[in-house]
Amino acid sequence: MGYNGLMRYLGIDFGSKRVGVAVSDESNSFAFPVSVVQNSPDLLEELALVCRKYTITDIVIGESKNFSQEDNLIMKEVAIFMGQVAQHIGIPTHLHPEFLTSLEAKQIQGKNDMLDASAAALILKSYLDTHNPSHQ
Repeated sequence: MGYNGLMRYLGIDFGSKRVGVAVSDESNSFAFPVSVVQNSPDLLEELALVCRKYTITDIVIGESKNFSQEDNLIMKEVAIFMGQVAQHIGIPTHLHPEFLTSLEAKQIQGKNDMLDASAAALILKSYLDTHNPSHQ
């Protein structure tokens, strides 16, 4: 299916070992877990492939804060990663607050291999709801 002018988002739950990936539907009403990829030297190319496969127009990366709303230790890595994504993939990239999404995903589905992808879907759904209030 070719590009139809609609926006489609990629959601990312960044971790030092694993990275959860989710995509929106074309109406940006839903977010679906897609995969969990290893945080390896091939990560950016794997994400670029997903972007091409799903005709992604924007990327949303979870912004990690602690209970005091200060950057977590991982946030420094997220900031570096965000710059790498923007440079390598060339798609507009946004940060969106994520707080305990992995815990929420675990409560919903239990611990399994797609937990990080489900957390990415929660981050993306929150972003979509915030930016498309009519879809709430």
